[in-house]
Amino acid sequence: MERETTTRDVSVVKRDGEMAKELQISAYDRRWAIEFEAERDRIAQKLGSIAERIDHNGSTAVPGLDAKPIIDIQISVRQLQPIQSCADLLATLGYVHVPHVDDAFCAFFHRPREWPHTYHVHVVKSGGQEERRTLAFRDFLREHCDIATEYVALKKRLAALTDATDASSREAYASAKREFIDRIVQAALAAGYPRDFR
Repeated sequence: MERETTTRDVSVVKRDGEMAKELQISAYDRRWAIEFEAERDRIAQKLGSIAERIDHNGSTAVPGLDAKPIIDIQISVRQLQPIQSCADLLATLGYVHVPHVDDAFCAFFHRPREWPHTYHVHVVKSGGQEERRTLAFRDFLREHCDIATEYVALKKRLAALTDATDASSREAYASAKREFIDRIVQAALAAGYPRDFR
């Protein structure tokens, strides 16, 4: 495999004589926190009281952790359904809703419309299980460098096998991390995470 070029979150590589774009895991960038804050403020202004809390989550929210350079944002709302009321407001900020069976507990949006994305937004019920799981995972990684290092190694192995231009390949990447994430979430919840939870 020969690396050709690198963009924000993909690297063009040759595989069996064909061009593919490997999912890029980047070194931690302090600007991710600043990018989150700016986007949080845009979202908060648009959603107003609908958003009970807006959190930076995912790997870019863990200082020192290598990650895909996509800012994950979790928006907690009092009432998740109907999701259209939130979707319409997020659409005015350039977010695209991706309908999925998970909409029942975690609606997913991305910006921009086409890959590569710069922001992923997950809308969850305030005080609900999904909100708590996501924050517990983030907080646990922030306080356990050994687990964070293990997670980065897993992501890099999987990213090398992922064609970032193919949605099903990106979905397979996310699914392949699920067992690790579920194990850490269970440990985190048992240990009293998340730390900052009502």
